[in-house]
Formats: sequence, structure tokens, C-alpha cells
Amino acid sequence: MGLNFRSALVTGGGGFVGNALCKRLRQDQIETVSVSRGEYPDLAALGVRSVRMDLSSNISALYQVLKGVEVVFHTAAKVDMWGDYQAFYLSNVVATQNLLSVAKAAGVRRFVFTSSPSVIANGADLEGIDESQPYPKHYSAHYPRTKAIAERMVLKANGPEFRTVSLRPHLIFGPGDHHLVPTIIERARAGRLPQVGAGKNKVDLCFIDDCVEAHICAAVALADSSVAAGRAYFVSQGEPVLLWDWIAELVARAGLPPLKRRVAVPVARCLAQLSELISDALPWKVEPLLTKFLVEEMSTSHYFNISAARNLLHFQPRFTVSAALEKTMEGFANRRDARL
Repeated sequence: MGLNFRSALVTGGGGFVGNALCKRLRQDQIETVSVSRGEYPDLAALGVRSVRMDLSSNISALYQVLKGVEVVFHTAAKVDMWGDYQAFYLSNVVATQNLLSVAKAAGVRRFVFTSSPSVIANGADLEGIDESQPYPKHYSAHYPRTKAIAERMVLKANGPEFRTVSLRPHLIFGPGDHHLVPTIIERARAGRLPQVGAGKNKVDLCFIDDCVEAHICAAVALADSSVAAGRAYFVSQGEPVLLWDWIAELVARAGLPPLKRRVAVPVARCLAQLSELISDALPWKVEPLLTKFLVEEMSTSHYFNISAARNLLHFQPRFTVSAALEKTMEGFANRRDARL
């Protein structure tokens, strides 16, 4: 794909998506700036200019950083399953609002926001739905609640001179993943990964290479067509899988014994509620062993119609789920710290 921009700013260069996106942009010789709270030598070695900044507080230097930038990719977020609401609000809402305001003032024309399908999660099965699905009235966790607030701000900010788009990649995995795949393997190894429910729930997955490609497609589309702007898009491999079959294959490829324990959904919900109550009551911060949001994610179907991304962003997944898992496990096997 020929890129129609020469400079970009990426937030969250130390995160899974942000890091992979920075590397892809440099491969295409795009002048790239990473704004995040840390420094990342691997990006610096590729010619990415890093700026350390907390977007939720001191942004006095942000205007100058954004001058001359054509596209902003806002991938940074607080994505934990549990925590203080104010921390989520600052990282996911205030930081987004600050970035939107300064980017627009600095003359940035395109803004690509990394959202999540969890912004429309309502605790029930979501099977093949499209972007017309409304936001729910209630959220079971701070992460989807604050991401939904941020997504609405991003889409509301869209206009002729400042085009915005929101992407909703689902369950991102691949080489370099420090969250989804490692967590599954760690819990399976420790014997703390029981199957929740009957195991018949289908989910969408998003391979990191295709996730990055979707971000590039969105940036290109924002310049070519205002029709694509001001909208949210589901992004995945377009190939729903049985979640627990996929987890079973992942566990087997990691050389671990099959999962044997199963927990009924009503029991898991009760355990999650009890775990959250205990964590709330303790005077010190302890993450619950199980949360209501996690039970919902593990026991319900959530896969999506990606026709809008295909038609308006010209996004086409390049990998099957099977091929993506193969590349993922190869990547983990090659990591020096891998315990597979």
C-alpha cells in the first residue's frame, strides 16, 4: 500500500500495538515520533524520535512536538481489568482529550484512535454484529467505560479539517505480545485457568500485523475520503473461532497439559463478585483473582462484522488465525525470556 503521508506521531510506543506500529512506519520511511512515559532503545535504533510525556498532565511541550505531523495514532491506554477509576479516567479520557485539542490546534489533519470492542460489551453474546450496536447503559469494568467515553470524544471531534476514526481491534496477539498469550500460558502453567462455561462461545481475534495494517489503512483512507471519517470500525481476522478450542491449542503448543477444570458460568460470576468485594474492602490494593468483566469475556460470544473496515478502509486481513498462531509461537520460542 502506498502511503499518502510522510510524518506521524504514535502514543504508547512501549505498548504492543504502538511499538509494532512505530516499526512498521519506519520500514516505510515515515518520520515517526513516539510520545510515551518511557524510553525504548529498540525504537531509537530505528530512528524513532522519543518524547517522554504524560498526556494526562503536563503537555506544555506537546504543541511543538505535533507541529508538522500529518497523522496521529493514539494507541496508548490503561487496559487493566481492575484498578482505581480515576487512574483509568486520566489515562483513557483526559489524555485523549488533551491530545485531540493540541493536535487540532497544531494543524494535524488525521487522527486514528485505537479503541476496543469492549466499548459496546453488554454482558451478553454479540454474534456477528456491526458498528450500529449501541453503547450499553452499564459497564462491568472501568476500562470499557472510559474507552467508550474517549471514543465518543474522538468521533465527535471529526470535521472537514480534522478527520478522525476509531478502530476496535479484538484480542490482539502475535510476536511481541506481553499480555494475552503470556497471561494464558502463565495461568495454565500455574493451574489457574479453568474453562468457564461449556466452551462453545465464539470470538474474534486480531493478529498484530493485521492490526497495524488496519491502522495504516485508516490513516490513508482519512485523506482519500471523508466518508470513512467520523466512524468506528471493528477490526479482526474475520474468522471467528471457539475461544476455548483456540486456548487449548495455544496451551498444547506451549507444551503444557490440557486444561481439565471447568467452572459453570453462574459459579464464576458469584466468585468474581465475591473476589471484587474482598478487593474493595481491603485497605491495600489487591487485584481480584477474578472479575465480572473477565468472566463475561471468557464465557460469551463476541465476534463482529468487519465489512465496514473492508469497504471503507480497504482493510483486508492477510493471515488466517492458524497461520497467525504459528507465527506467534515461533516468536515466543525465539525470545530469550520465553518459558515455552
